Order: sequence, then C-alpha cells, then structure tokens
Amino acid sequence: MTDTLPSVENSHTVENLLTVENLVVEFPGRRRRAPFRALKGVSLDIAPGETLGLVGESGSGKTTLGRAILGLAPVTSGSITFEGRPLVGLGRAQRRAAGRDVQAVFQDPYTSLNPAMSIEDILTEPLTVQGVAGRDARARVRELLDAVGLPADAGARRPNEFSGGQRQRVAIARALALRPRLIVCDEPVSALDLSTQARVLDLFIDIQRRTGVAYLFVSHDLMVVRHISHRIAVLYRGEIVELGSGEQVTDAPEHPYTQRLLAASPVSDPHEQRLRREQRWAQAARAS
Repeated sequence: MTDTLPSVENSHTVENLLTVENLVVEFPGRRRRAPFRALKGVSLDIAPGETLGLVGESGSGKTTLGRAILGLAPVTSGSITFEGRPLVGLGRAQRRAAGRDVQAVFQDPYTSLNPAMSIEDILTEPLTVQGVAGRDARARVRELLDAVGLPADAGARRPNEFSGGQRQRVAIARALALRPRLIVCDEPVSALDLSTQARVLDLFIDIQRRTGVAYLFVSHDLMVVRHISHRIAVLYRGEIVELGSGEQVTDAPEHPYTQRLLAASPVSDPHEQRLRREQRWAQAARAS
C-alpha cells in the first residue's frame, strides 16, 4: 500500500457534504422484548473529498449507520442531510434522485454482482435507470473499466470469470457510474486476501484523487481504516467514543475500546505482533 491520501481542507472551513445529527435507529424487539437501539444519538460529518473511517467490532452499529445513510435502515429520530438536503423520509422517486450523489460498495464481491448478467449490463443498469441513452451508457462503461484498471473486453464477461479483487473493482465501477459525491463503503476489502486488499485500497485512494469523491469507509480493522482515512470515528455499542485524525486515533488512542481495537489489529512484524498480543492479555487480565 503505497498511495498517499489526497489532501482535504479542514472540515470546519468547508461546507459539509454529509451531516448526521443525533441519529437514533431502533429495531423492534422479538417476542415482546423491548426494541433494540442500534444507534444511540450518533453525530458526524464528512467534507467534500474526505474519507471518514468508521471502525468498530461486529454489532457496534457501523453497518446500520451506513444503511441508514443509504435509506436501507429505518431512522427513529435525528437527521441525515446531504449538502443541506434531508435524506430521511424520502419517497421512492426522491431516493432514486439522491442515488446519483450517494452510492455504495458492499462487503462481498461474490454476492453483490448478479452472476447472470455481463459486466457491461451490470454497469449499464444504474445509467439506464437514470435515463442515460444506450450509446452514452456504453461509452461510460468503457470509461469505468479503464478507471478501475480492468481491460476493455471485461464488459462481455460475467462475474464468475473474475477473481475476488477484480469483482470488487467491478463493484467500485458500478458505484462510480453516476459520478456520485459520496460512496458508503461497507467492509469493502474484508472478504479479500491481504495483497488484494492493498491493491483495492490503493485504487480507492487513486479514484478519490482523480474524482474528488468522498467516502464513509466502514471496517472492523483499525489499520485498514488508518491507511485510507483522513479522520476516524470509533463506534462502540451504538455510540461514537472517539473521533479524530487518522494519525491521532491510531498513534495515540485515548479511549480504552480504541486501544483494544488497535492491539487486536494484525501486523506483519512478528515482534510487534507479539507485543500487541501481550498487551491484549494484559488488558483482559485487568478487565477480569
């Protein structure tokens, strides 16, 4: 992983692209149990061209937050605005219009692509839904394949003819098709091996440098998030417990939960990995 992040102006000096304020998401309880509150008053913002990393363990609420932004999870209270326009409570037509600006890349490249469709059809679909003519759509597909480093003849092939990393490149191309301002990336490299992860992360950074797109990058791996994020928000049991620059959160984490996440992150240096393992044991001993 060699690419460096494009610079972003301080978010306090730039009008926010996305603003989430006091967001609460509840799911109905089963068998007369009380509702489960997945998000408990979460607030954050993302500036144009910025990557905000959202990190937390399974069950922390990070995927729920991404789905709420995409209109795929119910919002109990609070607000989500994109360039000042509300995203909560939109009708189908309004949500489709918002989809031009806010797209997603999901975790599993094996299930996020329709195996019965050619790559060209997969990439053309969001364009035709938005009314783009066939010739223009096909020209845009060629641009997208080039942008994600796939050969021009990839459009005629089907997803099962590609590796996991290549399929995720197709998924990224699909998200870029409508030239969005923000992409919600939900664990987009966790299903890939380490070397493929590195190449896909560098692709995300390169695309951001060329297009100015912003990312909400969701992951359970703090070191993956560090590589790609300008700022990092740490989510624990539905609440943000730490928020700061990528270097601040990963080099000098203040919250004990962030410290545990950092200690659990795998590293290639055996000595560093042993020290982290000992640190986890010490933390577990103190907690018991």
